Amino acid sequence: MILLDTSAWIHFLNRDKITYEQLQRVVVCPPVVQEVLQGVKNPSEHERVKLGLLSFPCFGNPLRLSHFLDASEIYRVGRKKGYTIRSTVDCLIAAIAIESKVPVMHFDRDFSNIAKFTTLEVVGNFG
Repeated sequence: MILLDTSAWIHFLNRDKITYEQLQRVVVCPPVVQEVLQGVKNPSEHERVKLGLLSFPCFGNPLRLSHFLDASEIYRVGRKKGYTIRSTVDCLIAAIAIESKVPVMHFDRDFSNIAKFTTLEVVGNFG
């Protein structure tokens, strides 16, 4: 299983295509669903993308206070170690991925930085 970050969804929706076999390994989480859907500009596409996203297994649902506490710790520790995490939502996504023991596919430097000081596993492709 692989959790696709919003940056990976954007990449695949706009550029590359995902094979059926690759889609069988995809999972989502609530913050990624939110970010992807809020970026869909075409109203006729919104419902299609929403139904598609909701068809995947969803980790971190429901969100718990512990997810937010873990995310704040990721942000705080990263900052102390000299890493600039630009998005607190990325910390939340990372906290969900770490708890779920699922790697994150991304095109966003925040996850690469978070992986340097946590147990977050990141992947660059479906390999």
